[in-house]
Amino acid sequence: MAGCSGSENGNYDYLMLSDIDFRNPFVKEELKRWGEWFYETVGVDGFRLDAIRHMDPEFYNEWLDHLRGKYQKEFYTVGEYWVPYDLQSILTYIEATNQRMSLFDAPLQGNFYKASKENSDFNLCTIFDDTLVQSYPQLAVTLVGNHDTQPLQSLEQTVEAWFRPLAYALILFRKDGYPCIFYTDLYGTKYKDTGNDGEEHEITLEKIDKLEVFLYVRKHLSYSQQNEYFNHPNCIGWTREGDDEHKGSGCAVIISNGEEGTKTMSVGAKHAGKKFVDYLGNVSDEIVIGEDGSATFKVSGRSVSLWGLKNN
Repeated sequence: MAGCSGSENGNYDYLMLSDIDFRNPFVKEELKRWGEWFYETVGVDGFRLDAIRHMDPEFYNEWLDHLRGKYQKEFYTVGEYWVPYDLQSILTYIEATNQRMSLFDAPLQGNFYKASKENSDFNLCTIFDDTLVQSYPQLAVTLVGNHDTQPLQSLEQTVEAWFRPLAYALILFRKDGYPCIFYTDLYGTKYKDTGNDGEEHEITLEKIDKLEVFLYVRKHLSYSQQNEYFNHPNCIGWTREGDDEHKGSGCAVIISNGEEGTKTMSVGAKHAGKKFVDYLGNVSDEIVIGEDGSATFKVSGRSVSLWGLKNN
């Protein structure tokens, strides 16, 4: 993998015993032909590029330009440059590839992991600090976990179960980022693998309760202007005012990593007099939006509430 862009452990030149010289013109031409064959055979719309920090970014510049130019297609592309607490390396890669591809927001996933471990000691107002979605929202693919971060895997950094719904709210209902849903969080999983102790362990990961509701709110309610209320270390919120194109759209999201809380937020004057309910059922109250478009929304302790129009 000559020509790597990372600096860890001598660039991991023999990652998984693979040593491919991306400076060799014959190698590059063969991989271009493979890209053509793959598109013409399968008809893909884009690519997910694995372990890109172990490969020469100049190769991907040339490879993507070739395919996009030949077929006159965007080929939406996301790369895995996994450095959870090193935003600068990710930004350097974006510069080296001149924004040709999106990247997974590993620093944000790292923040989710820390927040889930630190409980109420974590300041939720800082959850987006030093993340890709904060720096380059148009290139950030946001996620809560993946096959590498789950227990017993190579990059184990599993977000605790109580915080995962909060994390999904943070990637699904905001205007920035391109959210990615982990299959296991939607369906659950059970598997066996060997731990660092050399022993085999059986892991069960439960599906996130009502994640389908999250996806409904994302698709139908989370549109238009975003108003932020990041003004308390343990209770944050934001609203989306909705638009005319999506009937009944508009929502309020409130998150707590400590005790139950409330937050007065505006969903826009066009919602005045309407009744909002928590689509997750974590709070049973009905809230009537005031004449100015504001209301005081509630959240239970260590929880999230998704407030939207009743009977929508």
